[in-house]
Amino acid sequence: MRTIGINVNTTKDKDGNVVKTIKDIISSKLGSEILVFKDSKGLTKEKCSKLDFIIALGGDGTILSTARKVSKYEIPILGVNIGTLGFLAAVEMSQFEDAIMEIRDGSYAIEDRVMIGCEINGKKFSALNDIFIQKGTLSSIIDFYIEVDGKFYASFIADGVIFSTPTGSTAYSLSAGGPVLFPTLDVLEITPICPHTQGIKTLIIPCDLNIKIRIKSKDDNVFLSIDGQESVILNKISSVSLTKNNFKCKVIRLNDYDYFDILRNKILWRTMECAGDNYEDK
Repeated sequence: MRTIGINVNTTKDKDGNVVKTIKDIISSKLGSEILVFKDSKGLTKEKCSKLDFIIALGGDGTILSTARKVSKYEIPILGVNIGTLGFLAAVEMSQFEDAIMEIRDGSYAIEDRVMIGCEINGKKFSALNDIFIQKGTLSSIIDFYIEVDGKFYASFIADGVIFSTPTGSTAYSLSAGGPVLFPTLDVLEITPICPHTQGIKTLIIPCDLNIKIRIKSKDDNVFLSIDGQESVILNKISSVSLTKNNFKCKVIRLNDYDYFDILRNKILWRTMECAGDNYEDK
């Protein structure tokens, strides 16, 4: 490993002590050159071309923003959690030294994750989790007309609709009633938000199908959000097309990574805890 990047969320490491610890471990175990990026700034094609992999140091949001910046350059991402939930992260900070030694010894794999994209007013957007269209706080409900691969799927009235990757199926889509999808599947899911038609449920489709959404609203306050981190106001825009990106997010997974253990403890267990239920192993 010649060059390793660190993309740090500075709100999670205000004094820089965590980055210093990370750099010290990398230097002692790998001897690699290290490039530090703050809050996803400076992740240009030129800089990314030098990287063997990049560490997303923060929470899930840091991994999402890192993925949108570097995935098109096929740079693998190692998520290191110093945030709250850290569902997408490969390791906790306390496990980092062991993780680096496993990477040094080749005890890891690269997972490919589907990303979804759209283009609005000539600007391209990519998402690792989801792209959703939603009304503003005081706006009226939205009339949606959705086509899948040129064929009419459904029209319905709702507060919004979520277009999610398998990675994002445990995020907003899950809260809206969508299913959990295994993260390496090549599919997308379409989940309505508070639809007025009870028969409209989540639809799961192959990820290589194109999706076209026509929008009709009495208000101009209709937003398109990318991973919940970027947003575009869809004023005067009556339709949006989405499709999978022609590149995937490459995620580093250590050999002892257990998706179902993390799903249980960070998503399902938290759901039961929030509901006030106490469960004991039997």
